[in-house]
Amino acid sequence: MVIGSHDTEPFAIRFKDVHKQFGGQRVLDGIDAAARAGMSPIKINCVVQRDVNDHTLVDLARFFRESGHIVRFIEFMDVGTLNGWDLTQVVPATEIAERIDREFPIEPIAPNYPGEVASRYRYRDGAGEIGIIPSVSKPFCAGCTRARLTIEGKLVTCLFAESGADLRTPLRSGKTDAELTEQIQAIWSARNDRYSEQRASLAASPNREGARSKIEMYQIGG
Repeated sequence: MVIGSHDTEPFAIRFKDVHKQFGGQRVLDGIDAAARAGMSPIKINCVVQRDVNDHTLVDLARFFRESGHIVRFIEFMDVGTLNGWDLTQVVPATEIAERIDREFPIEPIAPNYPGEVASRYRYRDGAGEIGIIPSVSKPFCAGCTRARLTIEGKLVTCLFAESGADLRTPLRSGKTDAELTEQIQAIWSARNDRYSEQRASLAASPNREGARSKIEMYQIGG
C-alpha cells in the first residue's frame, strides 16, 4: 500500500513491528481498502502510550500527510478496567502537538461542530490535518455531546460510565418513537457525568479509582 508521495516502507515495517500483536498489516490493508471504496476522509485513531508506541508519532504523521486521511492521536485513557491504565504512560496532548510541530509545523483550527472531542490542527504547508483528543489532560465533560448504545440495548452517557439506562425493554414492549425520544431526552437532561474532570481526585481517594466499576470498551465501542 502506498499513501502519499514519500517512501512508506520504513514506517510500514515499524508499524507492523510495534503493532504486530494487533494485526498491523491488516490495519494498513483495511485503510487502503476503505480509501479504494471511496470513504473519505478516513479518521485513523491512534491511542498514544508512553514507552509503547509514542516513538512512532512523527512517523505516523509523516505516513498519512497528503493522503486526505486524518490521524487522531488519543491520550491513553482508563476506559473500562482491563487495559492496565497508568497515568505515567499518558503522553499529554501538548507534548504530542509539540513533537509533531517540531517536524511538521502545525497550527490549531476551529472545531467542525460544537462538542467535537478532537482538537484540530492543520499543517502549515497545507498537507492536511490531524486531531488530538486530550481526555486526560484537558477534560471536556461540560461540552460532551456523546452517547453510546451497548450491545444489550443500554444507553450510556459517558465513556467511563458504570452502567447504562435500559432502552431495549421499552422498545420491545411497544413504546412509540415519540415515547422513546422523550425517554432518551430525559436521560440526557439528567446526566451529570464528570469522570474525566474528577479522575485525579478519585485516584487519590481512600477507595482508589481502580476499584471503581466501569463498562468495558468492547461493550460500548469508541
